[in-house]
Amino acid sequence: MKKKLRGVISFAVTVAVLVGVLKVMNWLPTALDQGMMRPYQGIEEVRARLGIREIYVPSYFPETIKWPPEELLAQKTPYEAVVMKFARSGQGDTGLIITQARSADFDYEAGMGLEEVRERVPLDLKGREAVLEAGICEDGSPCSRLSWTEGGLHMRVAMKAQPPQVIRLAESMLK
Repeated sequence: MKKKLRGVISFAVTVAVLVGVLKVMNWLPTALDQGMMRPYQGIEEVRARLGIREIYVPSYFPETIKWPPEELLAQKTPYEAVVMKFARSGQGDTGLIITQARSADFDYEAGMGLEEVRERVPLDLKGREAVLEAGICEDGSPCSRLSWTEGGLHMRVAMKAQPPQVIRLAESMLK
């Protein structure tokens, strides 16, 4: 009887240890890459999980762009960065990418970079020094990109549109 009881207890302890090890192995990757670039469901989730308080979102969207973002990526490590990708209405492809990062080296325009910059001009964006670039996207459509610095964040708005739409959208992000 003692051997049987000892066997049952030994089995139960082994199962408990195995379950504990599996839980730790499942939790470890999530804990280690907590601050690395990964997708999120919404802006509030980014704020809650990464503690990024300042996330600039436009209050104006042209009819050609769908809300909410089709993809939202964020990171805390090695520096704060947020990427919002928006689809074009009726077309399904990416029509707008907004990035903000605490590093000037951050560059993310996957699938929507300016293939050919035809014009680059300095611009006053509600009292901020900005650079406006206009040209052609990789798919041949007109593209514009507007970059500026806002409170230590390097902001970039890239859109498959003419410059006036990009300027209006960027201005709606500022107070």
